[in-house]
Amino acid sequence: MTNFTVPTRGEVSENNQAIFDNLQKGLGFVPNLYAYYAKNETALGDYLALQNRKSTLKAKEREVINLITSQINGCRYCQSAHTVLGKMNGFTDEQVIELRKGSASFDSKLDALVKFTASVVENRGNTKEESKEAFFAAGYTEANLIDVVIVVGDKIISNYIHNLTGFPIDFPIAPEL
Repeated sequence: MTNFTVPTRGEVSENNQAIFDNLQKGLGFVPNLYAYYAKNETALGDYLALQNRKSTLKAKEREVINLITSQINGCRYCQSAHTVLGKMNGFTDEQVIELRKGSASFDSKLDALVKFTASVVENRGNTKEESKEAFFAAGYTEANLIDVVIVVGDKIISNYIHNLTGFPIDFPIAPEL
């Protein structure tokens, strides 16, 4: 069995060391996922640029997308990280669980978003017409649709990296559903 390890600051390039330093300052630690990307010269910077791009979606909406995408893809690392981030963005423990299960009874607009996102991920973009109609009826736009797909893509990258490697989760472990 292949054993995947997370590199330390001293094991990555100077460019990635500078990114580690910025993450340490901003977050108080370098998450293992980000550190793992640093095994590649450009992947960490590229991934952070994708994650931090300007979006038409609010942070809370991006967390909805991150939670349901990570749930569908079975990524325990991202489920755990985004449970923490979801709570930092104002969701309760119960709401995070509900979002991971694919609904948001507490907010009709977020309910349309989580159901649309689940359909996009499960059907690889070939989502059902009703799902798209509900998404637009909730007030989302075509610009939002593009951003949903970009956030899904961002999360699939992380989900697949962790699912392939299984390096340690450095967030409180999200409850199993």
